[in-house]
Amino acid sequence: MSDSTIHQAAADGYKQGADTYVRGRPDYPAGVTAWLCETLGLGPGQTVLEVGAGTGKFTTRLLQTGARVIVVEPVQAMLDKLSGNYPEVETHLGTAQAIPLADASVDVVVCAQAFHWFATSAALTEMYRVLKPGGQLGLIWNLRDASVPWVAQLDALVNQWEGDAPRFYTGAWRKAFPHPGFGPLREQQLSHSHDGPVEDVIFNRVRSTSFISALAPAERDRLEQQLTAFVASHSVLNHGATVSVPYVTSAFVTRKEP
Repeated sequence: MSDSTIHQAAADGYKQGADTYVRGRPDYPAGVTAWLCETLGLGPGQTVLEVGAGTGKFTTRLLQTGARVIVVEPVQAMLDKLSGNYPEVETHLGTAQAIPLADASVDVVVCAQAFHWFATSAALTEMYRVLKPGGQLGLIWNLRDASVPWVAQLDALVNQWEGDAPRFYTGAWRKAFPHPGFGPLREQQLSHSHDGPVEDVIFNRVRSTSFISALAPAERDRLEQQLTAFVASHSVLNHGATVSVPYVTSAFVTRKEP
């Protein structure tokens, strides 16, 4: 597999930013466990494939269900982090368009914070292929809650650098549906927050964004200056104590029709 099979912002940004990704990305809300177990049906005796697993931020949630976990990840630096943290997980370097598993071999496929990178008919066809009849595809994203004014301002600051990088919020990923063999998408939303020092929940979170990590040094310096000024101008961020960033988790599921 070559980097030409994945978007350049992901190939470059995630190679350089694996450590920052670990520090800056928020966890998922407690309700995700119920979604995995009750909605997706995960538990002991089940096999789940996570596509685009990154450093394993969501993988730990899958392991907690008791299911057997397999991951496919296209960026070697990310996969190395995941393998070091979760040696019990079966790992494969690969892409959503060419999953190195047998037909009808998994009960569930999950894409956490990733599907917008490969929202194509080819990827869905591959996921359909490896799912057992009646198996489910789960898509989940952690998003800053842009209904909060200062969060919307932060998003606008970051989004100016996005270029042509695929993003969840544009909704372009939805064009991959409907897809032959899959039922309708069902959505569930959960609210939570990312709490911690401003260096992690603001600076490292922004730095962990693929297209930010892939910026040229001069552009990254300019962004850092903008972030510093932004934090200094908002009392919810500049008080020196724990910062709380509101998040919304959007979870979608569709079933492989038997």
